[in-house]
Amino acid sequence: MPQPVAVLGTGKIGEALLSGMIRAGWAPADLLVTTRRSERAEELRTRYGVDPVSNAEAAKQADTLILAVKPQDMGRLLEELAPHITSDRLVISAAAGITTSFIEEHLAEGTPVVRVMPNTPVLVDEGMSVISAGSQATAAHLAHAEEIFGAVGKTLRVPETQQDACTALSGSGPAYFFYLVEAMTDAGILLGLPRDKAHDLIVQAAIGAAVMLRDSGEHPVKLRENVTSPAGTTINAIRELENHGVRAALIAALEAARDRSRELASGNNS
Repeated sequence: MPQPVAVLGTGKIGEALLSGMIRAGWAPADLLVTTRRSERAEELRTRYGVDPVSNAEAAKQADTLILAVKPQDMGRLLEELAPHITSDRLVISAAAGITTSFIEEHLAEGTPVVRVMPNTPVLVDEGMSVISAGSQATAAHLAHAEEIFGAVGKTLRVPETQQDACTALSGSGPAYFFYLVEAMTDAGILLGLPRDKAHDLIVQAAIGAAVMLRDSGEHPVKLRENVTSPAGTTINAIRELENHGVRAALIAALEAARDRSRELASGNNS
């Protein structure tokens, strides 16, 4: 872990990655951060002991640069970095919809680029980060990206052609579960429960179900069937979900998210 690593853009994801790397053993002296606001820079220096620098200084000093900015800011950032990045640096993009080819076109020929799509559970070290290699990235570059993002959860390698699907399924995925919990909480209130009790019941059910899915090795259909007794309460609820087209709506929602990721990749940020 001696190679200097710079996190450019320290919003929620960037800061989560920074804190995870420190917990995993990176020394603050080997980590650089950039931020637009001076008060944010001071906050990061105080909290983590890191040295906030300019984007240009980060590009000059770090062997690995993690670009954790918004997709619409990527072009401007690359223009700023390009004069300072040589082809022996590793550039990791964590911006939704931005292709490795787009980044490679803005940098010196031969610069290795790795594309990563994390999701917000990196904030609690339970993230899933999907990793793809650009045209110049080697197995060693991918392993280094896995080492970094493995500090805040799990990683998965996929061909870049699958990144838009992974963005729809995993990158946006936590929001779907939050939406479901919100709806179920409202239902609990309708059924006569106080909001706090409904919330606690649903959150624990979600945690328990997730652990069972992860640890049991059973197919989700089997786990659902274990709860669904003949003529019972659960099958009546499932029937209503099917009658209202919930399964079809989820599929359509993920297709819409995938399509938007493709639009971002094509430069449509509106």
